[in-house]
Amino acid sequence: MKHLLSAQDLTHEEAVMILDTAEAMAATQRHAVKKLPTLRGKTVVNLFFEDSTRTRLSFEAAAKRLSADVINFSAKGSSVSKGESLKDTAQTLKAIAADAFVIRHSASGAPQRLAEAGWTDIPVLNAGDGTHAHPTQALLDAVSLRQYKAERDGLDSPRGTDLSGMRVLIVGDILHSRVARSNLWLLTTLGAQVVFVAPPTLLPLNTASWVEEAGVEIFHDFDEAIATNPDAVMLLRIQKERMRAAYFPSAEEYTELWGLTAERFATLQAQPQPVAILHPGPMNRGLEICTEAADATNSWVLRQVSNGVALRMAVLYLLLTDGSSAKLYAGDES
Repeated sequence: MKHLLSAQDLTHEEAVMILDTAEAMAATQRHAVKKLPTLRGKTVVNLFFEDSTRTRLSFEAAAKRLSADVINFSAKGSSVSKGESLKDTAQTLKAIAADAFVIRHSASGAPQRLAEAGWTDIPVLNAGDGTHAHPTQALLDAVSLRQYKAERDGLDSPRGTDLSGMRVLIVGDILHSRVARSNLWLLTTLGAQVVFVAPPTLLPLNTASWVEEAGVEIFHDFDEAIATNPDAVMLLRIQKERMRAAYFPSAEEYTELWGLTAERFATLQAQPQPVAILHPGPMNRGLEICTEAADATNSWVLRQVSNGVALRMAVLYLLLTDGSSAKLYAGDES
């Protein structure tokens, strides 16, 4: 694996290998000393052309826990504001001995352009590009779902398993969500049934191809979708920064029809098996998710964050070394 640009590029075997490696990395983080010498001497550059909290801090923590040096680049206050191109920015940073780029960009396709244009020959990790893809978010969601499934089924470890048999509702602003797109392809690859729940105005025009290629189910009524007994519900925030029109009448109506309200959460809690509640963050409490759900014992929101560090450690490890999850489980992380 030279780059990680899209979850759609991953095979079932590659995805399971990455998840297994993340489990091994998570195990190292339960030790008193969390730092590994694996990437000592390597430099990871975080190229962030969009604002971020969880993803940027997670990648920084992951690289540092593998002993890599980290350079954080923000478009604000840089020469980008003076008109410098992505090409010149990347080549400048490569000239100061960067070994990998982690890039977040508002333009869909920017990471692929950086990886394939011949400007640089180092690994590129997509940390989110426009409305296109966010592969590491989908992978950390899969780590969380796989752990939930293993705990529910009484397994000692999720290692080697996938998401076969799981039914996952993804609810909210599908139209603008790179997280929804990445989860559609990855969770389907891992055997889960993905269900999108959204008003028609917050669904893209190409959903027919998703139904045909990935078998996604689509509901416009959240209560009808809940009645199908999902194993997990993932809420998405309304991405107002990407909206140029009115996609629903009001925030109050959105919450009433498509929000995980206290009443809907109580319905989920009444199911025989606990339902995992996920959210990629940042959450808008009282809009797409109620406080009762966000803070419940079956909420995986904070575990998603901690899993994000382990998952990004795994991806950096696999891209910047010739290692494998098998070596890590054997106790060799060098």
